[in-house]
This record gives sequence, C-alpha cells and structure tokens, in this order.
Amino acid sequence: MLIAIKHRTSYQYERPFNHAVQSLRMRPPSGKSQRVRDWIISCPGIEHAAHYTDSFGNEVDLVTPPGAHASLEILAEGVIETIDTAGVAGFTGEMLPPAIFLRPTATTAGSDAIHALARDAARGSRLETLHALLSAIHGTVAYDTDATHALTTAAEAFKARRGVCQDHAHIFIAAARALAIPARYVTGYLLVEGDDAAAAHHAWAEAYTEDLGWIGFDAANGISPTECYARLAIGFDAASAAPVRGTMRGAGSEALSVEVVVRAGQQ
Repeated sequence: MLIAIKHRTSYQYERPFNHAVQSLRMRPPSGKSQRVRDWIISCPGIEHAAHYTDSFGNEVDLVTPPGAHASLEILAEGVIETIDTAGVAGFTGEMLPPAIFLRPTATTAGSDAIHALARDAARGSRLETLHALLSAIHGTVAYDTDATHALTTAAEAFKARRGVCQDHAHIFIAAARALAIPARYVTGYLLVEGDDAAAAHHAWAEAYTEDLGWIGFDAANGISPTECYARLAIGFDAASAAPVRGTMRGAGSEALSVEVVVRAGQQ
C-alpha cells in the first residue's frame, strides 16, 4: 500500500526568538514493513542542517533557523510504501542491544497494578504473553482524549483506566518491561477513514522476541500494526521519540499546533 503523509508543526511565539536549535526526527526509516518512496522536510535552516543517526537508529536533522522569527513552521511530507507483516518490524539493526529497552523512564515506570496485569498476562511463550498484554490493556483502558496530558505517566493513566495512544503505549511498555521483555515507543502515522488528525498521528509499542525481532502492538486499537501503519521514530518513551524537540532563547511563551494528514497514495 502507498500512504501519502503531510505533517505540519507550527509554533507562534510571544516575541521573536534570537537563537533556536531544533532536533527533528521526521525522516521515516525503510525496513521490513515499509519503504520510503519520497520524502522532504521544509523549514528555515534545513539546507544547512547537521544530519546524523542517533543511538536509537533515528535519522536526525539538527536545525538552527537563521534570523529572528516570531513563528516557525516545519513541514515533512512524502509517500511511504507499507507492507503488512502482521506487525513484525524484524531485526532493525540499531546499535543499541535490545536489553537497553528494559530501562524504565519517568513516564513508563510501572506500578503495583501494572505489575499485577503483567503477571496475569504471562503465558507459555513471550509472543503469547505479548498478545495477552495487548488484549488486557485494550480491554481495560478506554480511549479518551480529555483524560490525560503529555506528561501523564503509565501508572496514572492505568489508574484512571483512560487515555490516548501515548498512554496505551506507555502502559504496554511498562508491563512488558516488568516481565523482563524489552519494549520501546514508536511514533508514526495511521491511515484512517476521514481526516482525523489526532488518529493519523499515532503511537504504539514494539516488543522484542529472539526469533522474530521487534513486533508492534497498538493497545489503543487492540491490534498489531498492519499496512495502514507507517513507522517514524523510536525511543524509550514519547519524549525520546518525539518528532520535534528543541530550545528557543528570547521567545517567551509559545503556542503549538500540529496538523497531520494521511491518505492512500496513488500508484
């Protein structure tokens, strides 16, 4: 399947900034489940950006916008060919060993309740356990866009039994790690009917098995990723996999808006 993506991130500042550095993780990888056909990033300073691959394997553009601006827009767009692999991303070749993804973070730390959920989901094999976790979290945590915020932890969202895709992914990661299964956060895109930007810009978890490599689990929807999913970046949690991170000096307060449009592409 071909998926056409347009991802626009816009900032409005209280006053023009006098220095800025933006770290962009907005170049999707090619791999077992997808191939990038065409991709371009547009923003002030991108033509002089430093480019590197971080320790998670994400391609990063380090941008310093020139001049003083009271606004900033970053646009990433292109076409990705996706392949339905039943959620298996495989052995994706990062420098870090899978065991590094056993490390908890502030937003993926477990709780007694999450640990109990993990124990109840334990099955005879790691793959069976992961699918049991997927079903348990999907059946327990309702999707609610008003229940949480960007800094809500897995423990808080699970206690409330409500959250968005970020929370479902964090809970899944916390539960998998409690069972000594490496798990990581994936940010990406989901082709859905209509123009629901909140759904189109999506997140899920991947967990590691020795025979298959990394496998995706979308607890918000209760499935493993299909050809309607496109991977963008990975990390320990939402913060480390964020498409845009940066610092501004002199800008004061900011207003952020994100627009994501995902449509079926043309052959």
